[in-house]
Amino acid sequence: MSLKPRKVDFDITWGELKNTVEGVITLGKVPRAVWNDRFTDVYALCVAFPEPLGDRLYQETKQFLDHHVRYLYKLVANSEEGLLGAYHKHWLQYSQGVNYLNKLYMYLNTQHIRKQKFSDADLIYGCLEPADQMLEIGELGLDLWKRNMIEPLKDSLVNLLLEAIRSDRLGDSPNQKVIHGVIDSFVLVEEYKKKGSLQLYQEMFEIPFLQATGEYYRKEASKLLYESDCSMYMVKVLQRLDSENLRSRKFLHPSSYPRVTEECEQRMVADHLQFLHGECVAMVQQERKKDLQNMYTLLKPVHGGPDALIRQVQQHITRIGLESVNSLRGDNIPQMFVESVLEVHNKFQQLIKEVFHGDQQFIGALDKACATVINHRTNPKHPCRSPELLAKYCDSLLKKSAKGISESEIEDKLSQSVTVFRYIDDKDIYQKFYAKMLAKRLIHSQSMSMDLEETMINKLKQACGYEFTSKLHRMFTDMSVSGDLNNKFSSFLRTENIDLGINFSIYVLQAGAWPLAQSAISPFAIPQQLERSVQKFEDFYNSKFSGRKLTWLHHLCNAEVKLCYLKKPYIVTMGTYQMGLLLLYESADTLSYKELQENTRLNDEQLVKHLQSLADAKLLITTDEAPVNGESVLTLNKCYSNKRTKFKISAVIQKETPQQEIEQTHSSVDEDRKLYLQAAIVRIMKARKVLRHNILIQEVINQAKSRFVPSITMIKKCIEALIDKQYLERTPHSADEYSYVA
Repeated sequence: MSLKPRKVDFDITWGELKNTVEGVITLGKVPRAVWNDRFTDVYALCVAFPEPLGDRLYQETKQFLDHHVRYLYKLVANSEEGLLGAYHKHWLQYSQGVNYLNKLYMYLNTQHIRKQKFSDADLIYGCLEPADQMLEIGELGLDLWKRNMIEPLKDSLVNLLLEAIRSDRLGDSPNQKVIHGVIDSFVLVEEYKKKGSLQLYQEMFEIPFLQATGEYYRKEASKLLYESDCSMYMVKVLQRLDSENLRSRKFLHPSSYPRVTEECEQRMVADHLQFLHGECVAMVQQERKKDLQNMYTLLKPVHGGPDALIRQVQQHITRIGLESVNSLRGDNIPQMFVESVLEVHNKFQQLIKEVFHGDQQFIGALDKACATVINHRTNPKHPCRSPELLAKYCDSLLKKSAKGISESEIEDKLSQSVTVFRYIDDKDIYQKFYAKMLAKRLIHSQSMSMDLEETMINKLKQACGYEFTSKLHRMFTDMSVSGDLNNKFSSFLRTENIDLGINFSIYVLQAGAWPLAQSAISPFAIPQQLERSVQKFEDFYNSKFSGRKLTWLHHLCNAEVKLCYLKKPYIVTMGTYQMGLLLLYESADTLSYKELQENTRLNDEQLVKHLQSLADAKLLITTDEAPVNGESVLTLNKCYSNKRTKFKISAVIQKETPQQEIEQTHSSVDEDRKLYLQAAIVRIMKARKVLRHNILIQEVINQAKSRFVPSITMIKKCIEALIDKQYLERTPHSADEYSYVA
């Protein structure tokens, strides 16, 4: 075959081509040789000499297809097998035929029509209409089908389709292949369009279908509400939604799936929100999991639907939590408090996971409820006790006294305690209590495991950052440095050939890192037996470090004293004050209160407390067997006996001491908070230079909320204090605006 343009007789060529086109469009049998010849004819017409005949070929083909579709329309409209069936049969044949025809006209499409078509940019951004341009033969065939077949029949087709789908809802079984094929034709007939390819489908079928669906399910919802209670109603609605979703996938285009679901939800759920929300209360209170799961499934897709359910869940968790913590009675309240809170948290966390699929909105409700329970104040005037109770709970786990629990179990419990810690507003109060208890455990060697102590501090660090635990880390550093210092002191004594006569070890602690109680400090004359040890250590320490001052905290020291004056020897662990008192009895068997005070220089409070502890332990005997007072005379008990040869004597703890310690801790926290807030205000003002009062208050709250929730009153006092210190000043033109004084 020559590709050279030649003169072509259009009428003869078109006559042959037309016969083949007719065979192709009706899916008749076209021999391969004829098919190949018609390709050649299309090419020859497009490049004909002296003038190409492409436009004429296009017009003749368009006219032929137009007549053919009109002919098919008459067959469909007058068919005895039913409109939908006839339409579907002829559509399948025609659409496939047009596809083959498009391939036959490939040269005309690519070399003639496409060059005259508008670009995508012209159609999308320009003012041009697609109807004004030539269409490829496949597109032309579909466009003619739309104009000559669909548009004249659209009302009849849509009505029959809606009726068929309705009969499917009622349990009949219409021909799925026919219904889906007819609906699909509304999409395929405009699929070639770059813009608005679903417009015909949506306007012609989807809109009326959604209206019919909405009306059907409006009536269905009213009927179900009349026949069923809420539980049964939800089950039936979910069944209807599932069946309608399945029906959509049987008959409709995928773009309609979410719209159909939304319409059904609107009619059966959103239109009855008040009724469903009213039923939430009883379901949540009775914790009916299956009903709650169904309620959640129905309400979630509806705008504002789950809000009432979330609110009820939060209120229920809060109520259960407050009941569990407010009813606590007995000796071990810290443990009961933490375990009660964790029990409530774990129970509802599991419920949210099972019933609400771990929805973040419900997790948020759980968090708010737990925060309300944990930060609840029985008396608004008193501080919240949760930080103190949680610190005591951790202390009980980390002490050596925690028997019968493995380290892995303790670590699990500590991890759970961090869950409670995250909800605490006043984290700085917890830090104070925890630091005090940690100090006692470290100083008195009461920690079960230093690894567990380190693990807990790291957990707090992850929750609140390094700044929160910096002092706790420094306490650990001091303990390790003190161990090293003791070894060096022992080496120093051996090198200098010094024998102290006693075993002596110390902890050197940084004053700023350790929250050591100062209330028990008293003047104290060091016993002669200890003077040499103290002096030698001070000489050693001063030789190693310059500019440091050692302050001896005798009230925190312990000593092991061996009693050799009895029938059998005893080793007694006691405080330094108690040891100092007992050592005086090496030179006398009986001493008066005044003699003991003159020799030890202890104040009355400490002297009475420690003498009473020795008297209670029966090591000393008061002459009149009355409580120790300023007139008491105490005698060494040389008839003392005890089944245990090694035991410990504790000081008498006055009843008010724990409460005093709590008050002192809260007072210390208030002072720290003032400094923290002042520093925050200065940082903010230094960056912003000028700021209005309300904005400054809000920014301070935002900075402080990770540690505690500051009161507005305290922030105002801190602002006034900084104005007095000339860090800030009020701007001249506004009473509620501050500027930073550089």
